[in-house]
Amino acid sequence: MQKIHPKTLQDLEFPTVLEHIAGRCNTELGKLEAMEIRPVTDTAFLRNILGQTSEYLASFSNDNRIPNHGFDHINGELKLLGIENTTLEISGFRRIASICKTVELHQKFLKKFKEYYPLLFEYSSQLEGNSQIPASIDAVIDKFGEIRDNASDELRHLRIQINEVRAKINQSFAAALGRYQGQDYLDEIRESVVENRRVLAVKAMHRKKVKGTVMGTSKTGSIVYIVPETTLGHTRELSNLEFEEKEEIQRILNQLTTDIRPFQELLRAYQIYLTHIDVTAAKAKYAAEMDALLPEINDQKELYLREAYHPLLYMTNKLKNEKTWPQTIQLHHENRIIVISGPNAGGKSITLKTIGLLQVMFQSGLLIPVHERSSVCLFDKILTDIGDNQSIENHLSTYSYRLKNMNQFLKKCNAKTLFLIDEFGTGSDPELGGALAEAFLEVFYEREAYGVITTHYANLKALANELPHATNANMLFNSKTLEPTFQLILGEAGSSFTFEVAQKNGIPYSLINKAKKKIERGKVRFDATIAKLQKERSKMAQTGSRLQEEESKARDEAERLEKLNAKIKSKLENYQELYDHNQRMIQLGDKVNTAAERYFIDNKKRPLISELLRIVETENSKRKKITAKQAKAKQAEKKQVAQELEKKIVQVRQEKKVEKKKAIQKEKNKPRPVFKIGDRVRMMDGKAVGSIDTLEKGKAVVNYGMFTTQVSVDKLELVESIKN
Repeated sequence: MQKIHPKTLQDLEFPTVLEHIAGRCNTELGKLEAMEIRPVTDTAFLRNILGQTSEYLASFSNDNRIPNHGFDHINGELKLLGIENTTLEISGFRRIASICKTVELHQKFLKKFKEYYPLLFEYSSQLEGNSQIPASIDAVIDKFGEIRDNASDELRHLRIQINEVRAKINQSFAAALGRYQGQDYLDEIRESVVENRRVLAVKAMHRKKVKGTVMGTSKTGSIVYIVPETTLGHTRELSNLEFEEKEEIQRILNQLTTDIRPFQELLRAYQIYLTHIDVTAAKAKYAAEMDALLPEINDQKELYLREAYHPLLYMTNKLKNEKTWPQTIQLHHENRIIVISGPNAGGKSITLKTIGLLQVMFQSGLLIPVHERSSVCLFDKILTDIGDNQSIENHLSTYSYRLKNMNQFLKKCNAKTLFLIDEFGTGSDPELGGALAEAFLEVFYEREAYGVITTHYANLKALANELPHATNANMLFNSKTLEPTFQLILGEAGSSFTFEVAQKNGIPYSLINKAKKKIERGKVRFDATIAKLQKERSKMAQTGSRLQEEESKARDEAERLEKLNAKIKSKLENYQELYDHNQRMIQLGDKVNTAAERYFIDNKKRPLISELLRIVETENSKRKKITAKQAKAKQAEKKQVAQELEKKIVQVRQEKKVEKKKAIQKEKNKPRPVFKIGDRVRMMDGKAVGSIDTLEKGKAVVNYGMFTTQVSVDKLELVESIKN
């Protein structure tokens, strides 16, 4: 792709998308690289970049998460490695070791899971692995950033001497401290540290009595800080040893830098790899937040965006918990140009920007928020003319700028171009500007360019209707409320609803009628016809949607009933087979029983055996010859049916038990009646009715006429019909 004009990217708000990507990067180099992303036309390169992002996105939803890729850049260290006789600092070595270990971790991980991440594995495998660099650094520098004692034999020897001298200093200082403390020459704090040396805190009046070197005094002058004379010799020896230690450390770092210098380009490649992974991860995070994916890439110059969302609008509305309306649009060889019309604030410009921004994002290696069945192609040029482009510096009006822009379009436009023009032809006399816009559109059409324009001009709508490979479209409006529905409808032009919107906003009808008389009658009728068609289309769309919903419900219900019917039929067949089998077993049992009775009477074995053989042969003649496997399967099926039947029986019994328990519980929960002498009652589990003669301590004497009995009142119930 030729270098796309910054104004085009600005029109489509692509820099804002890049800011979002950069904000999701973990490293400074990643943020800088994200802001430099630009569209390309290399299909193989794009497939690779988009595939890597798609693989990283997939890692968010599985258990094999890609390892952390964070790092601190080593640009300064790489520059120093390019200069002879330079030495890196300890922090620089640690950053280099960290980068090497991170790359090594990635290579091992991606090799292990190369089936999940083939493209990322291929990219990482291009790097030469090197465990020597971090091993060399770790052999010299520990995890706290200190030089190890065993970095060299000389350093180890020096540090042993330093520790011995420090021990002598501490020993001699402790002796001096004890001596002068006993003589009451020291202040209450006894000692302090000045210039990294232990000093005695001597009272000013005794300063001449303590031998040593004065290192300073307190702010009030009451304390003098003195290094005891006994430690001075050891201190000078320590200073010499520390100087030698510093020289040895410098020599070690010089040698380590020399050892790493040949790997300068490899380290640069490592940093480039991790920066690329950082940007890829940021793209994947952004895609996850807006439900973006990788659509099909075609070579047939077909752009099919199904249920496409404007990324920035989607993210903004997501934060506000508001709905974003998707659009579906298709451009192909038989339908190269779409002219969108309709009233203002209906979503024409957003639809236009959605197409442009998604195309730029896709050709920049970003996943886009569309349906998975969408299909996209690549364009060599993307040209835009969106918004008010007045230029005070160049003394250009909006229309002058647009004419200048159209001139650039005429120079660049061809069959591999996508052009997007908002409010085509505006800025001048409607008739003259419309005629010129019509001429421009004809040129774009003849050059087989692909494009989408928005307009209010009737002549452009008519031209789109006449050209075989162009089509009209409109943003659907609610005909009653005159509010936008943000739905793009292909195939017909849209009315501007000029007079309808004016009337809704309180403009007097007499004034609107006067305005209608000032324009050509044919134009009014044309616009009115379009408006009427849109209203009819809106009604048809609503009816179609309702019918489709009802059809879907009816289809689901029919499928449910069909499944239920099949299930019932299958169970009935199984139950019938089980019943027939049981009947045969009963008949067979009767025959065997008859033979057994005959044997019981005459006690003759031969007739019995003969009868049994005849019964068995008769039964076997009815059986079909089947394999052992089929017999086993049939037996298992019968067993399953029997088990299901048993479960049904058990379930019914349990349900009856539960119902009975509920009834008993309900009866128990009923408020107990208050009995009085003379009430007609009966036992809860009985039928005989009697009357209460006496009541005492929860017991009642019930008179049944022929006899009386004493019963607990908890076992009695009132006979309401008799009582009443």
